[in-house]
Amino acid sequence: MNRPGTRIFIAIVILLFLRSAAFQAQEGNSVGNRNDGKRLFERETFGGNGRTCLTCHSLETGTVSPADALARFQKNPKDPLFLHDGSDDGHGSGVTRILKDATILIEIPLPPNVSLKDDPNARSVTLRRAIPTTLNTPALDRVLMLDGRAPTLSAQAADAIAGHAQTTQIPDSRDLQRIAEFQVTDAFFTSKELRDFSHGGGYPLLPEGTTDSEKRGRVFFEDAPFNPVNPKRGACAFCHSGPLLNEMSRFAGPALQKERFQTVGISEFNVLGNPVHIYLFKVGNATVEVKSPDPGRALITGKLDDFDPVAGPLFNSVNAFKIPILRGLTKTAPYFHDNSAKTLEDVAAHYAFFFNVITGGFINFTKQDQEDMVNFMKLLN
Repeated sequence: MNRPGTRIFIAIVILLFLRSAAFQAQEGNSVGNRNDGKRLFERETFGGNGRTCLTCHSLETGTVSPADALARFQKNPKDPLFLHDGSDDGHGSGVTRILKDATILIEIPLPPNVSLKDDPNARSVTLRRAIPTTLNTPALDRVLMLDGRAPTLSAQAADAIAGHAQTTQIPDSRDLQRIAEFQVTDAFFTSKELRDFSHGGGYPLLPEGTTDSEKRGRVFFEDAPFNPVNPKRGACAFCHSGPLLNEMSRFAGPALQKERFQTVGISEFNVLGNPVHIYLFKVGNATVEVKSPDPGRALITGKLDDFDPVAGPLFNSVNAFKIPILRGLTKTAPYFHDNSAKTLEDVAAHYAFFFNVITGGFINFTKQDQEDMVNFMKLLN
């Protein structure tokens, strides 16, 4: 005859077994989803032009560099990378641009209050842009795309599949979700530190540096208040603070600190000589002309500047782009929204010129300063 205690013990064992089986089934489904996401990301074309997500977002860099493009062209001139918006004319002819700058053609709808002076009936504009890296970004930065236009990873995947891959099969929501889930797995982190941070681990700190040059370079990235006696300290940190170095400095003030888009002169200087349009922004009863090769965030918002009810105008939206994550940047060259900086040395040289222009020579980054910046940035894994 079974005792009551024995029956309770057996019931508990059965309950634990069932819970374990359910957990294993859920875990199996999760693993299955991750495996499906990997397959969809790397091999699924959805009946399009042969491109997959991996075509433009390698697992090594999350993007494409001119060296990558050249190697692929030499191996296979008919690689899907060179089709459609990867070609010079957008229709499959010519590879000069992508081999030189690794940019693709992006069609951006014009906001209702914006038009092109040279083509008033146009409701979109085609721009040359870099391929945003998928390393670290999806899991750690919820602002997606260089201009922030994608609200979610699933929406970004849907737009890319339809626009870049020219799909003939509409992916269902489950496929899009699985692609999104795959992009936050361990393969997309550039370091264990960042992976652990994404799971609630410790705040990544600035590397201390070991060489004199690295230690000097660190000073530019220390989040510190502006000091006219030493204006170089924290100069880079003004826009590159926080754990990922992609946030405005806390010393910028509470209103400006929340901003994620800034202009650093890339469109203004236009060193690549990309095609320029005159955009007409209707603001109230006025029409404002904006001449630019790529107005960036302004083409998403339709605004010339961002406005805070308390602080007033915060920054110019024209030519503004997302402040990028600096962690892991040694793996994600080239740099800036138009890939105009092919190396970290190019980045440092650009900022030397930029700061010299906007401060009237008050902040002058010497060749030694630039070398120190580069040596420190190489530590940012």
